[in-house]
This record gives sequence, structure tokens and C-alpha cells, in this order.
Amino acid sequence: MALMPVAEALQRVLADAKPLPGETVFLNETLGRVLTKDVTALRTQPPAAVSAMDGYAVRASDVATAPVTLKVIGEVAAGHPFAKQVARGQAVRIFTGGVMPTGSDTVVIQELATSAGDSVTIEKPTSKGRNVRAQGIDFARDQVLLHKGHRLTDRDLMLAAAMNHPSLSVHRRPKVAVLGTGDELVAPGSEPGPGEIVYSNGFALTALAHNEGAEVHDLGIARDSIADIVSAVRRARNWNADILLTSGGASVGEHDLVQRALAAEGLDLSFWRVALRPGRPMMHGRLGGMQVLGVPGNPVSSFVCAFLFLVPLIRRLAGRQDIERIPQAARLGRDLPANDERTDYLRATLVAGTDGPVATPLPDQDSSLMAPLAKADCLVIREPHAAAAAKGSDCVILKLGL
Repeated sequence: MALMPVAEALQRVLADAKPLPGETVFLNETLGRVLTKDVTALRTQPPAAVSAMDGYAVRASDVATAPVTLKVIGEVAAGHPFAKQVARGQAVRIFTGGVMPTGSDTVVIQELATSAGDSVTIEKPTSKGRNVRAQGIDFARDQVLLHKGHRLTDRDLMLAAAMNHPSLSVHRRPKVAVLGTGDELVAPGSEPGPGEIVYSNGFALTALAHNEGAEVHDLGIARDSIADIVSAVRRARNWNADILLTSGGASVGEHDLVQRALAAEGLDLSFWRVALRPGRPMMHGRLGGMQVLGVPGNPVSSFVCAFLFLVPLIRRLAGRQDIERIPQAARLGRDLPANDERTDYLRATLVAGTDGPVATPLPDQDSSLMAPLAKADCLVIREPHAAAAAKGSDCVILKLGL
């Protein structure tokens, strides 16, 4: 099977992926999720005219000239309206957020007033409506303020709460089951025996999925046996996973059993070799309603493949519009040789330069090296058969991180 271009592979992964159904959840569980319905205000904000400052609620006609002394007939605090009407020559002590008493239309700030017993002297004139927040100045009942397809921010949650919505209808979180494979893998904290290594891929893959808002189920490590892998696959299906993400064993070597185990369960294979570096033995298929992504076992390969394919798939299922990360322009921080037939994703640091950001590919790009990956800020994209590029020349990058 020929190597599949990255763009075509991603197109296949996303081809029949549709946003998941909606569910109604409490407001504090909706951050970062996508609305399935427009959100209409259930109330007017503010529901009545209120004071914007601490001071005195008065009639504007009484303070058109100053100084003037008025009789203080009461007090208004937020949540405690004043029941009486303000007549000519009267004032009410009012605090920020207090409902404007009937008859008043202006607030004189306390810095312009001097109180003495039940009287207050207004030192300077104040114009009508000053320091008053009018009814509905923020929004009105039945106004649509958040729209279907919008991804909710922290500010949106504040707004929805003020609109009096305790819950919202959003697309269900994609469920991602993560499985590591290999007899050589042991858990962190173990003492690896001869030929064994500490399992690390799953921690990055799980975190990546969590960062994209997915619900994640860690299936642990499956040994190199078809029975063990099949057992893990069935656990994923019983959990109703939308995506099964496997790490390692996706190729067709003697000890690469993931494809065979998945085939035994009915996998409809889409592809398993992609023209990218790192990560050529990247697999995709379907098991009924569950998408399957098989990333390589080399740590950097597993992360880059998940970054390029898992993230867009999660976003599509979550109903997001920003499916793919947007490439950005930068300048190379060092010379690069010509590229071969695969798209190359070089781990690089990123710093500000006089002509824009400078991306410097790290000196060792081996797909097993995790320390350089942790140090990297971005991936420099090198297209297939790209010519040699000199330091300072234009390049295209994908930023890592949130």
C-alpha cells in the first residue's frame, strides 16, 4: 500500500465524523463546549433602573442648580428597594446596584454631597440620568445573545447565568478510549527489567484529549497477544467510546498485532501508512460507530500523529468550527536540507524576532526523543520534496500547546 498524503488521510478521518448529539448539562459543565441551540434571555438586565454609584437618588430638577439642601427620606441598598416616592425637595441615600426609587431620575455621587442629620447639601449641579443604569441597558428578555454552534467561553457562562439559564444544551463530549500495547511496557514507578521501558505515550495522549474537552478512559496496557488486545477493544466498545486510540503495534510486523486484533473484531480499515515524519505507520478505520486511530509506539510519533489527527476528530465530534489548527508564518532559525517524499514535522523552539517569530528546529529529530519534544514550542512543516532552506527563509509552523 502506497503512503497516503497527510491531507488525504485527515480527510478520510473526518469524512463521516459528525457532531455528536446534544445534551442538557449544568452551566458550570459547559465551558469550551458547543451550543446546539440559540440561547434566549429569560429576563431583562437590569430589570429596573439602578444606581451606578454610591450617592443620593434625586429629582434632576432639584439639582439643576447648586448648592441646594434636600431632605433625606430613606435609604436604598442593592436588593432592598425603597417603597415610597421621592417628591420635590427630597433625596434617598442610595448604594451601587440599588433600584432607583419612584420619582427619582438622577444619582448625585457622595463626593458631591455633604450630609447633616436628615438633610444633604448638593454642592454641584448634576444632569438628568447621571449615574443611573437604565432598565435593559445590558439586554432585554427574549433577546438571543448566544447562538447555536458557538463554543462557550468563561465570559459566555457569566452571560448565560445572568440570562437566568442554570443549564444549556451542548454537544456531548467525545469519549476517547486510550490503549497502550506492548510486552515491553511497564507503568511509571516500576523498576523496568531487561528489555522493558516505562510507558509514557498514554499520559500525553490522555492529556491531549482532555485538553480538547474529551471524556477519556485509560484502558491501560495490552500485552502482545491478540486475546489481550481484543479484550481491551471490547472494553472500549462496551464503554461506548466514540474513538479508540491505540499506541504501538499499528504496523504489520510479526509482533504488531493491533491490526489483526481489530480485524478480528470487524475493523473496516481506511489506511495504515501515511506520508509523514514522524509517524508513517499511522492507522485509521471504523468498528461500527467507533472511530479507530492507531498511532505508532515511538513517543514523538504517537504525539505528533495524535496532534494532527486525533485533535481535529475530537473537535469535529464536539461540534467545533475550528477543526484544524491554523498554520502560521515564521522564519527559520537554522539551515535545513532538502526533504524526501514525506511531509516532515520538525520539533522547534519559537522566539520573537525583528521580522516576526523565528522557529529553530531542534538538532535531533529522532522519534524516540521526548526531552526535545517537551522543549519544543511548535512544529515546522516541511512539504514533500521541499528544497533545501536557508536560515532566515520563510517557513510554516503549527504551534504546540493550548
